[in-house]
Amino acid sequence: MKRICLVCLGNICRSPMAEFVLRRTLEKHGLEVEVDSAGTGGWHVGEPMDERALATLAEGGYDGSTHRARRFDPVLFAERDLVLVMDAENLRAVRGIAPPDADVRLFRSFDPASPPGAEVPDPYYGGGSGFRDVLRMAEAASEGLATYLADH
Repeated sequence: MKRICLVCLGNICRSPMAEFVLRRTLEKHGLEVEVDSAGTGGWHVGEPMDERALATLAEGGYDGSTHRARRFDPVLFAERDLVLVMDAENLRAVRGIAPPDADVRLFRSFDPASPPGAEVPDPYYGGGSGFRDVLRMAEAASEGLATYLADH
């Protein structure tokens, strides 16, 4: 079984939203993949998802109520086949601690409609539209990733 970890800064917005979207997308495609998420920072460890992220997921038909933030631990490289990060800052942070054989990529690299290097922007300091944008990006990238996994 493949194992994927999605990573953002605090693990309360983007990566947990992507986690719940990706899980459902992979199930819909009949793919057995273990999916979780983490943050490069430890400020929110143990906290639930940001209320705006949770509400946006609920509007989209997803239930993220079980999520609790955690920090990315380098031991996860040995336990995950693929680490997907939300932006260039997190890409640098994760690659900076990754072993040479780790597969670390930008999450949106799996969205065929996204340009190279496309990021999932942090909606934390903005309004509700940023969270809706994150949801749309997560759904598009998840569909692309499901196609990629089915072909590989």
